[in-house]
Amino acid sequence: MSSTQVEVIDNRRENAEVYTDPLICMQKSLELLKEINMPRGLLPLEDIVEVGRNNETGFVWLKQKKETDHCFKKIKKTVTYAAEVTSFVEDRRLKNITGVKTKELSFWVNISDISIKDPQSNKITFAIPSGIKRSFPVSAFEEEENNEDGEEEIKKEAEEEENNENGEEEIKKEAEEEKEKKGDEAKKNILI
Repeated sequence: MSSTQVEVIDNRRENAEVYTDPLICMQKSLELLKEINMPRGLLPLEDIVEVGRNNETGFVWLKQKKETDHCFKKIKKTVTYAAEVTSFVEDRRLKNITGVKTKELSFWVNISDISIKDPQSNKITFAIPSGIKRSFPVSAFEEEENNEDGEEEIKKEAEEEENNENGEEEIKKEAEEEKEKKGDEAKKNILI
């Protein structure tokens, strides 16, 4: 990165909200995606150490401890996120992105723009600097694990398992009661 680029980025960071607590950073990154109507799993960064946003310009940055790779299983694509990802954000769009790349035909290409032009289409479009674009289902970028829905699903499964165990106990209890009834009836028949 040239010194001019560093100066421009530093200028964009002036008057920005900056967060450095890892839990708050994760929360702010998810809030950002929700605010701009993008899927929660779009930026699956790990160990985020800084999130900044200049509300006047729309410039945001996310810093993580190290570069990470993430495989979006539904579309079988691996994306690399640099230690720092930057972008300008607006409704349903991240533009002038830095720090995000994916492999296409044996080449690593930088992603420069991510957008959802028509929400009804349920498609999210990725563009590279040359203008080439590719679209995928939005659902491929929904948060895959460790999300609130996942936690709710885990709780539901645990409750169902507990209910099943209780249900099994009830069935056993009913079977024992039925056995006792039959035993009592058999005793009555013997006495008669």
